[in-house]
Amino acid sequence: MQQSTRPTTPTKNNPRETLLMAAACGLTFLSVALAFVAWGDNLGWQLSQLSTYLVFPLFGLLAFSVMWSQYIVGATKRYLGLAPAVIKRYFDISGLVILTAILLHPGLLIAQRYHDGYGLPPGSYESYVAPMQKWIVILGSLSLLMFLAYELKRWYGQTTWWKYIVALNDVAILAIFYHGLQLGQDLGHTWYRGVWYFYGLTLVPVLLYKYWHAWQSRERVE
Repeated sequence: MQQSTRPTTPTKNNPRETLLMAAACGLTFLSVALAFVAWGDNLGWQLSQLSTYLVFPLFGLLAFSVMWSQYIVGATKRYLGLAPAVIKRYFDISGLVILTAILLHPGLLIAQRYHDGYGLPPGSYESYVAPMQKWIVILGSLSLLMFLAYELKRWYGQTTWWKYIVALNDVAILAIFYHGLQLGQDLGHTWYRGVWYFYGLTLVPVLLYKYWHAWQSRERVE
């Protein structure tokens, strides 16, 4: 998860700042819409008898889609050399959306499996997927812990070891890409699987640019 840092006051009436904010909102709404349409298509838009098992995957799609949007927006901000405060509100709101989604995605499944008599994780997870997919579920759980650790930034963001939490989050986003590719029910649709691959292919150069920019500018990795 990305968050803005350093409350630098943005320049007023800068058209690049206005354009970036508009593009950030538009990109995020588009990625959310694609996730929702893929989920609905997978159900044949039969939404009258939804169950928890059918709803919880949507939150996984939403969480990853908004995270991807944050990474793209963050890279664009760096490229344009704009102050972090320019899109602070965007990161604050989208970060709250991500936090809600990443908690609901496993939370709904855990609650339903417990209700159905399968107990709590990891046992309830293991009985839900094929034996060869258990490690992918564990990968998703570890990624969740990494994302939640990022929420400690407000207290520990200026420590010398915080860069390792940032790096773990960058690893986690790639892990979730793979997690969704292997377990995502809604990726069976050819068109959305292509979208998912696009997300992964664009994340790689964005991450490389992130660390290259930090090294070139001698700034902290955020």
